[in-house]
Amino acid sequence: MVDLEALEAEARASLAEAGDEASLDAWRVVWLGRRGRLTSVLRGVRDLPVEERPRVGAGANRLKVSLEEAVAAHRSQLLASAADTDAIDVTLPGRAPPLGSLHPITLTRRMLERTFRDMGFDVVEGPDVELEEYNFDRLRIPAGHPARDMWDTIWVADDGDSGPRQLLRTHTSPMQIRYLERRSPPIRVIVPGTCYRYEATDATHEWMLTQIEGLVIDRNLSMAHLKGTLEAFVRRMFGADIETRFRCDYFPFVEPGAELGVRWQGDWLEILGCGMVHPEIIEDAGLDPELYTGFAFGMGVERVAMLRYGVRDIRHFYRNDVRFLRQFEGRR
Repeated sequence: MVDLEALEAEARASLAEAGDEASLDAWRVVWLGRRGRLTSVLRGVRDLPVEERPRVGAGANRLKVSLEEAVAAHRSQLLASAADTDAIDVTLPGRAPPLGSLHPITLTRRMLERTFRDMGFDVVEGPDVELEEYNFDRLRIPAGHPARDMWDTIWVADDGDSGPRQLLRTHTSPMQIRYLERRSPPIRVIVPGTCYRYEATDATHEWMLTQIEGLVIDRNLSMAHLKGTLEAFVRRMFGADIETRFRCDYFPFVEPGAELGVRWQGDWLEILGCGMVHPEIIEDAGLDPELYTGFAFGMGVERVAMLRYGVRDIRHFYRNDVRFLRQFEGRR
């Protein structure tokens, strides 16, 4: 049985003894590092009895946030104490300027990549400027198809008969085709990257977004494998007690298609689209759709970051407001 109260008391007592930056860094490694004590508790949730997992998972996540805030406050106190002293020792070396921190979208993207790597996925990237063939045609979205209306496209080269049309990619799904051209099953890969759409911005939409595409191809895969993979991912991201929901949805390159939602603060929120890879795409890759099946999914990193950090307006991420970005200092 995990005693989170005793663990918190021990962590805070240890933190109170940290009197300088080096001690704080050492404390963070011991408690919040990749192999830290609290991290070990979070990783061990899956090994607990079923009835214990929700309590320990949710409690450990809350404790992690609380300890991150505590160490940040302690660091601020140390800096304030150092600044209040009137004594100036001219023999001391100069103070280095404060360092910046990773952008919250970068933090979230790296966390997502780590999560899928731990599940056996490779990570690859594709070009931001894409060919129409890969972005649309070979994903079952030919010219004139109504599905193209789902993406407000930014064309960068429209040469007509003289050459291929190019665009700023509207999703990272083109790497499904590019990867299938080079690799044979079994395939388990995610594709993070920036996408671009010619659309107006509001609190939940931006013309530029970061997406992570996932693709799995192997023998005898089914919707059950898709659901199991994504539910494991969601529980690792948001806690073992998170509720999930799959609903039917349409995407041209999967059949059947679905959306995955989570219950967040009492409301259902869609966080990604997914489905079984369409047999035509598998066949176009030179594979037998009677032998090979697969599933794919795609999510917006900004949406995950908004849930993770409690951000209500997506536009904050790209306004370069230092007051906003400083809130993420020390995060991992």
